[in-house]
Amino acid sequence: MQGLILQLSRGLLLILLWLFIYLVLRSLRRDILAVSGGPAHSGPIARERGGMFNRSRAIRHLVVTEGALAGTRITLGDQPVLLGRAPNSTLVIEDDYASNQHARLVPHGSEWFLEDLGSTNGTYLDRTKVTTSVKVPQGTPVRIGTTTIELRS
Repeated sequence: MQGLILQLSRGLLLILLWLFIYLVLRSLRRDILAVSGGPAHSGPIARERGGMFNRSRAIRHLVVTEGALAGTRITLGDQPVLLGRAPNSTLVIEDDYASNQHARLVPHGSEWFLEDLGSTNGTYLDRTKVTTSVKVPQGTPVRIGTTTIELRS
C-alpha cells in the first residue's frame, strides 16, 4: 500500500513539473511574439505601448528635466552624444558628481543606447545603475549626479 502511494505521488509530481514547463514555455512564446510584433502585439493597447504609434514618434530631442540645466533641449542627429564635465561634451554637466567623460548616448537606427564611460558615481537609467550598453526608451529618466535627462520626440 505504501509503495502505491509513493508511485502515485511521484506521478503527480511529474505531471505538475510538466505542466509548469508548459506554462513557462507558453509565457515565453507570448513575450517573444509581443516583442517581435507578432499576433500578441496587434491590439490597440499594445500599439500604444511600443507598436505603430511610437514608431511614428521618433526620438529627436534630449531634454534636461532636473538640475542646473533644467529646460535645456538638444536636437539629436546621427552622432553619439557625450555627457560629462569636459568642455568637448555635447551636454556639459557642471556637477560635482559628474565625471569629465561620464556617459554616452549612441544611436542605432531609430533607437538610442546609453553607455557609462567608467564614471566614478555611476549613470542611472530610471533607478537602475548602467553597467553595459542599454536601450533608452522614450521618456525614461537618465540620471547623472543631480542632473536628469530624457529622450523625447
